[in-house]
Amino acid sequence: MQPEDGEVIQLLARFRAGDREAESQLVPLVYAELRRLAAHYLSGERCDHTLQPTALVHEAFLRMASGGQPEWQNRAHFIAISARLMRQILVDHARHHRTLKRGGSREIVPLEDTLVFVQEKSAELLALDQALDRLAQQDERQSQIVEMKFFGGLSIEDIAEVLKLSPRTVRRDWTVARAWLHKEIKR
Repeated sequence: MQPEDGEVIQLLARFRAGDREAESQLVPLVYAELRRLAAHYLSGERCDHTLQPTALVHEAFLRMASGGQPEWQNRAHFIAISARLMRQILVDHARHHRTLKRGGSREIVPLEDTLVFVQEKSAELLALDQALDRLAQQDERQSQIVEMKFFGGLSIEDIAEVLKLSPRTVRRDWTVARAWLHKEIKR
């Protein structure tokens, strides 16, 4: 547990209750970590992606501020939920991009310039999202572990703390889920 975790937990509770002052105090404590996470996500996206790490973090905060979030247990749990929100934002963005590609009001660009690369990246993200949904139907815990590890960048120990499992169990589930996803996405 990091020194400011206690303060983060208190601020999270106040933020969830709608306290805007708590939000302004919370942001500096978690922003760098969330921005690093967003940059990690976007590094795997297409080169012309319109979202930037800062915008992704801000969009996640806006969605959290709109309510409906669970009670955060600790900093790791908050980061895991933020990771899930960022994944949803990126998937929504990819779906929207694919919709535009199929006749939206976009400038016509020669196929060889960018479209093939853009299609591949959008398709990869959507395939991963769909595979994670299928994994969640089979094993919700493994799906949560993948989200926290891959999208949240959480350590095995942090995931174990959030899910109240042993690190060994998390490591085993992570290995199994990763292999299953790899096979599933290749199909």
